[in-house]
Amino acid sequence: MNSNVVRAAVGAAIVVVAIVLLVVLKNDNSSSSKTSNASGKVPTIVIKNGKPVGGIRDLTYNKGEQIRFKVDSDVSDEVHMHGYDIMKDVKAGGSVSFDFPATIEGVFEAELEGRKEQIIELTDNP
Repeated sequence: MNSNVVRAAVGAAIVVVAIVLLVVLKNDNSSSSKTSNASGKVPTIVIKNGKPVGGIRDLTYNKGEQIRFKVDSDVSDEVHMHGYDIMKDVKAGGSVSFDFPATIEGVFEAELEGRKEQIIELTDNP
């Protein structure tokens, strides 16, 4: 019976290790959704039912880089880039683009202002 208990404990430990590895690897892959101007692509945040598809998008830029992103929305609202205090209206089924220099160090959010729904966490590195 002791060998069965040992086998069960080892099996449980293997399952726990596998789950931890999956969580860690998933988090590493989701951090690849962090976007820097270096990629050359303009990140697009897609809004469905008033919420960002895939959750809040992390965007990272260095001071002096050009911050660019686009919001495609199925709802009408105002997109407000806090910190920079830039606001643009987006119509349902429409899109709006942002393009401004990274001049303020810190972490800021962009949200659908009327819904109080955060869609972006923007990091401006020194």
